[in-house]
Parts: sequence; structure tokens; C-alpha cells
Amino acid sequence: MHFDPNKMITIKIDGIPVTVPSGTKIIDAAAKIGIKIPSLCHHPDLNVRAFCRVCLVEDTWSRRLKTACNNVVDECGDVFTNTPRVREARKTVLELILANHPQDCLSCPKSGKCELQTLAQEYNLRENPFDSVFTRVPKQLDNPAIVRDMSKCVRCGRCVEACQNVQGTNAIGYHHRSVDFNIGTAFNNPLNSTACVLCGQCVAACPVGALNEKDDTEKVWDAIHDPNKHVVVQVAPAVRVAIGDDFGLPKGSVATGSMVAAMRKLGFDKVFDTNFAADLTIMEEGTELLHRIQNGGTLPMITSCSPGWVNYVEKTYPDMMPNLSTCKSPQQMFGAIAKTYYAEKNNIPKENMVVVSIMPCVAKKYECARPEMNDSGVQDVDYVLTTRELAKMIRTRGLDLAKMPEEEFDNPLGLASGAGAIFGTSGGVMEAALRSVYEMVTGKQAGDLDFVGVRGHEAIKEASLDLNGTTVKVAVTSGLKNAKVLLDKIRAGEADYHFIEVMCCPGGCVGGGGQPFRTTAAIKEKRMDGLYKVDMKSTYRQSHKNPEIHKLYEDFLGEPNGHKSHELLHTHYTQREVK
Repeated sequence: MHFDPNKMITIKIDGIPVTVPSGTKIIDAAAKIGIKIPSLCHHPDLNVRAFCRVCLVEDTWSRRLKTACNNVVDECGDVFTNTPRVREARKTVLELILANHPQDCLSCPKSGKCELQTLAQEYNLRENPFDSVFTRVPKQLDNPAIVRDMSKCVRCGRCVEACQNVQGTNAIGYHHRSVDFNIGTAFNNPLNSTACVLCGQCVAACPVGALNEKDDTEKVWDAIHDPNKHVVVQVAPAVRVAIGDDFGLPKGSVATGSMVAAMRKLGFDKVFDTNFAADLTIMEEGTELLHRIQNGGTLPMITSCSPGWVNYVEKTYPDMMPNLSTCKSPQQMFGAIAKTYYAEKNNIPKENMVVVSIMPCVAKKYECARPEMNDSGVQDVDYVLTTRELAKMIRTRGLDLAKMPEEEFDNPLGLASGAGAIFGTSGGVMEAALRSVYEMVTGKQAGDLDFVGVRGHEAIKEASLDLNGTTVKVAVTSGLKNAKVLLDKIRAGEADYHFIEVMCCPGGCVGGGGQPFRTTAAIKEKRMDGLYKVDMKSTYRQSHKNPEIHKLYEDFLGEPNGHKSHELLHTHYTQREVK
């Protein structure tokens, strides 16, 4: 049925009139007047499946209860969300789900964040009249990033929607029917052998404990308490505008200073900023781009900062690997510099150093374990923790982030520009590169450092820049489904871009698979705003103006894209088989 969004519909929900556009779902209309209708399968950024049936409501046009997540206001009369019949039906649905669910909440990694647990508390479920039909299946630990405990799956379909309709990778899907209905990979193959890129969007979408990142917090605690280890930590730009979510701060709050203080309290020997390595990345990547343009190199050059995106190219578009920048991600550049330059300056044997990364990303766990990432002579980055794992460590230590004093990063790997900060949002890498490349070529600073044409939420953003008479065309996208559109255009010879930024997760790292649960598009926008505020307040807003970056090249690396830089900061890619 066609709905005209310009037509307004007025209905009553629990006696309260509400006017919304035609085609609005009942659950969204109710939210507009402050009425929360419970659901397990509904997510504001995902397609509706109406699998869970928890969102049942009653209306005057139907004798049957109807689901609020997929029925629209045009097709109902007055709606009632809290009648005895509705409450009893929802309670029964929850009891049936719980009858096929393990009762191990105390040891579940999702405890306290589990949406099923929350609903069971809200509906006062203390005893279940239904016999348990739950069957334990082994946890799937077949990769370094994601743990699957399908015993806990409630078949809500949110992970499949994220994988298929948001990312377009189709690594997981629906299998069988009726009582045998389940979610998994084709032929139950391990995730790594499928088209999965370990982006973690399925983990972020899961309402229960069926999908989680592989927890490395105990390994980090062990390293911190080992007197023979010098443990340093780096933190990605998008973490500082998200970690406050877990401590009651307003969404998008910039919690940099309090986060640094908390990490020192955890026992890290030094607290550094991945933004420093982002500035380093721009020096290497910008120089590489100019070299390709001036010397007939493979174009368009495409960013390589996002490990999920790199995985996607290696698995799905291996013929496009020459288009990827050879630069490592900022995380891996930091690890290589920490275990060489920093270790040598401080007379620390690299074998005694432990580098920990705090990332908004699940795929970073896989990236740090790649065999190519040991150019320092040892593994460059030892452990990766998500934003969620850092929040857990802070709570374990008994700290309240909201009450921590503000402290500064350690130097020399803690000074960064505002350009490094905006790496955490879609368009940020491109904007940072343009700020520096323009001055590298023209010898003068751009009149306006805010390249707003590459900002925003559009699926694909395009812009052009005049570099001394040469028009450089660029494009920006996030989310793999959107990236596929660009790659297919390049393959077909329909694109004349010079440089493309791709981030695996929609919105960029602010919406990474390792960020606090229940991240929505509206929350991502607030985090983006937070990073642009960091940029505006920064002493330096261009990567090449960072004095510590200059010192690094003078004292250690020599020049961008030089011999030592290529040895430590660049890498190669490998075609990977997909079953």
C-alpha cells in the first residue's frame, strides 16, 4: 500500500491525540508522545521484521492484537498499549522466549545491557509456567574478534538485517522453518571463511548475549600487573565521544580528559592518542596520493584505515587491491612507532613493551593479529579493547568517569591536531587529507579549513579541489553496501575520482561495532558534532602542522614515504577465499 508522507494522520494512543505523517509505524507514533512500546526485534535504523511479537497493542478497528513495529497509523483506530489483554499477551510472549533461553544472566557478557533481561524485569517475570525447551550449543570461537553463543539467540533478525541490508555482505542469514528456524552462516561455516569482514555491526544490533566481541580485558589486566612489562595505551578519536554513554553523560559528550585520567588510574604506564598516528597517516597517505597523481600510479587511491573495509576488498573485490593505499591504519602505525621510536628513546626493550589499543571497532582485534603487522620486529599492537571493554575496566576499577578530573595525554605520542580527531567520522579522513595536501601542493593554506562538502550522512558525497590548475575529484562513503556502488562504478570505468574515503561502518567510527550498545543514527550525529568541536578547539588543525610529527621525521623516519616509513608504516594486501 502506498502512503503519502505529506499527508498527516491523527489518531489517539491511550487517549492522547498524536499527529504524524502517513505511513508512520504505531511504535514511532507512540514514542512521539512519550509512550514506549516494548520490542526485541525493532531497531530505528533497521528494517522491520516483526519476529518477536513483544510489541503487541490493541486498537478499535481490529478484534486481534497487532504488532506496533510494522503496522501503520493509517490502518488502525484508537490504539491502546496497556490494557490487561495487551499486558498478558506480552508477558506470555516473553515467557515463551525465556523458556527457550539459558538462565545464566550473572555470567552473561551482556548482563545489564540485555534487552530481554530488561523486559523480564519490567514485566515482573519471576516464575515461568512453561517448561524449558532450551538446548545448549557450543560457543563459536573461530576468529579473533567475534564470539557467537547461539544458545542465546532469540531469532529477532536484527543481526541479519545489519549484515544483509545495511552492510550487504550476506555473511549470515535465516535457515530452516518452524521449530528448526535459526540464524547462522551458510553450511555453518566459520565466520572467517564467509564474506564476513568482522565489522561487528551484527554484535551492535544483537539485543541479547548471542553475539559479543572477544573479551581481552583479563589479558590487559595481567599485562598491567606484570612488573616486567611497560604497558602503553592508545585511544581512537571516536571513543572519547562515546564512552560517556556508559556513565550517564549526555550523548556525544567529549570525555577526553576524564577518560585519560581513568586510564591512568587503571595502571597504564603511558596514555597516548591515536590522533597522533592519524596525523602521521595523513603525512604518509597524502604524499602517496600526490605521488600517484604525478607519476601515473593506480587511481583512484582508496583509504585503508578501516580494517573491515580492507577485509571486504580482499574477500570480495581482490582486483581492486592495487587501489588501496599501502598505508597501515593509524592503530598499526602507532604500534610500529611505539615499539621502535618510543622504545629506543626510552631504552625499553620492545619485547618488554605491551601496546594496547582502545578502539570503537571489533575488526581492529583481527587487524592487530594479521601476520603483516609486525614490522617493528614483534607484534606491533598486542591487544585491542572496544569502547565497551574499556568502560567495563573502568567500572571494575571502581571509577566513575563522570567524576574524574581532566588530565592530558602523555608526550611525544599524545599531541595531535584537530584533523586527527575527525578521523572518527565519515568524511574526516578525506577532510584531514585535503587540508594538508592543498598546502603541500600550493604552498599556501586553504582559505577555509572546513571542507564541509565531504561531511554529513549522505550515502555518497562528492567534491573537487583545484590544486594549482589540476582538478582533484574525491568521494566519501561509509557502510559496505554504499562502498559497493562506488567499486562497481570504478570497475565499469564510470568514475573519474582521484581519491576515495571508505569507512566500513555507517557514519564512520562513531558508529563502530565496538561502541556502546543501542547506538542509533541520531546518536552518531551527536558524536560527529563532538569530534568537530574537538577539531575547532585544537591548537593545530592540520596534520602537517603538528610539531611532534615534524620531530618524528627529523629524528627517526627521515621523510614521508621514505625507506624507513615504508618499512614501518606501509603494508600489502592478500586475496582471501570465501566459501
